[in-house]
Amino acid sequence: MDDITRSLLDSAALKQQVAATQVGIMQAMIERIWESLQQGGKLLLCGNGGSAADAQHLAAECMVRLNTERCPLPAIALTTDTSLLTAAGNDWGFETIFARQVEGLGRTGDVLLALSTSGNSPNVIRAVQVAQQCGLHTLGLLGKDGGALRQQVDLALVVPSSNTQRVQEVHITVGHILCEELERRVCARRLTVQVGVMPWTPC
Repeated sequence: MDDITRSLLDSAALKQQVAATQVGIMQAMIERIWESLQQGGKLLLCGNGGSAADAQHLAAECMVRLNTERCPLPAIALTTDTSLLTAAGNDWGFETIFARQVEGLGRTGDVLLALSTSGNSPNVIRAVQVAQQCGLHTLGLLGKDGGALRQQVDLALVVPSSNTQRVQEVHITVGHILCEELERRVCARRLTVQVGVMPWTPC
């Protein structure tokens, strides 16, 4: 029981630390994604292992719903196509599996959300580099000291822990908050539509 209680308290304490120090970063991320959506952009997400699961989870929250019936928020997890992942990994190496998709799917003004508990995942780093070359905005949900990605992404939220599961618990909480705020804005009908961009269905 002591170990269970300690794990719960450690997770809560880490979230409190992030709440005390990084709300501004979260707000900036929300604004960056919101601006992209208003211009007809989309959100791409990538990560490995548990972070891959988080990328898929958050893409689903955007495309389906979180709390409220509303139009979909365009989001694609780059972790789901096993044929593509294995082909790229086999032909060019595992470090290319996300970058190849960013190059093919990303457009100027889109947003790439990169998840890495170490900040040093080679395939995520490569994806960020290609995203920047293609004119995408890059955001990072990172852990430990942020690793190499901290200096490469436009905005980085770093969870200051080397405990992978605790970092991932904060990442999914942060991701839910991002989705919640975007959903609120869509349902407040504050999303403007440019000429030539497919209109959003009212909530």
